[in-house]
Amino acid sequence: MPATLQTIADELGVSRSTVSNAYSRPDQLSPELRSRILAAAEQLGYSGPNPTARSLRRGKVNAIGVLLTDNLSMAFTDPYAVAYLRGLAEAASARETSLLLLNLPKDEEAGRRIVSNAAVDAFCLYCVPDWHGALELIRARGVPIVIGEDPNAFGPDAGYVGIDERAAAHRLGEHIARLGHRDIAVVAHWIVDGGVTGPVDADPDALRYYVTGQRVRGFRDALAEAGVEWDGVLLINAADNSRDDGSAAAAHALDRLDRATAILTTSDVLALGVLDALRVRGLRPGRDVSVTGFDDIGEAEPAGLTTIRQPSVERGRLAGELLLDPPDDPARRRLTLPVSLVVRATTGPNPTKEQS
Repeated sequence: MPATLQTIADELGVSRSTVSNAYSRPDQLSPELRSRILAAAEQLGYSGPNPTARSLRRGKVNAIGVLLTDNLSMAFTDPYAVAYLRGLAEAASARETSLLLLNLPKDEEAGRRIVSNAAVDAFCLYCVPDWHGALELIRARGVPIVIGEDPNAFGPDAGYVGIDERAAAHRLGEHIARLGHRDIAVVAHWIVDGGVTGPVDADPDALRYYVTGQRVRGFRDALAEAGVEWDGVLLINAADNSRDDGSAAAAHALDRLDRATAILTTSDVLALGVLDALRVRGLRPGRDVSVTGFDDIGEAEPAGLTTIRQPSVERGRLAGELLLDPPDDPARRRLTLPVSLVVRATTGPNPTKEQS
């Protein structure tokens, strides 16, 4: 039978709590007594208290649960997610806390099991649809929560670190409209479910995913102010936020007689895929077709991509700080960070206007 705390206590003629203190509260024992306990434990093959049981007794596991979509690999492959998690990890490490990455499958029952079984002290909702049934279980657990998408999804008690997605996208749409573009396509991921890449007929006000919906609405608002009818905008769904899907989506805007002169996208990753599609067709970004991204990831500047710059690492770091050191004033738990429009070479005047 494996040695236990009680085994060591019986061997030395001390109490079980005294043995426990040798591991968890060494300042409560004399150095000599602690050395005797650790020596006896080593002789009997005892490696120390079970960390899971100890965490349960304390009611704290020193871990933040980070909820992602059903695609857990995005934490390692999506450049924006990597930067955000870096900031979150910096905040957690400074407070001797770990991160537990959790995927949230579209199967709501499976999602509930994942949330229910997660041994965490708090939840950071990185990329989660606000309609998912598992979110009710998170609310019921009563642990600190920070969200980065819909600031109203969990009410005033939840922390929030985000940006004004709609206003940021509006700046991109306004930029394109000022350049004289009127034949415009929008490439966005997760407009519809089902893993299909191609043109869709969808109402921007009815999109299920918060960030996608806000960015598409921002584009629409800006174009409407410039007199561009939304019915004339080609809306293309990318099955996922990947470079390949961005390239495949762009084909639907480029391989037609009435080719778009500008393509707005909801992420830099998709925009880089659009640039790949232009390159294959011998088209020049910013000259033949203008392209915009969103996020300003590391690859955006070398590609000359016009985009929205948002503070990805800082956003993650602030989310971690709100979870681990929440301010007493609820108003200070709601942070909307600034963004900026970065104009580079992938946008330029409408070429058809120049020729006329």
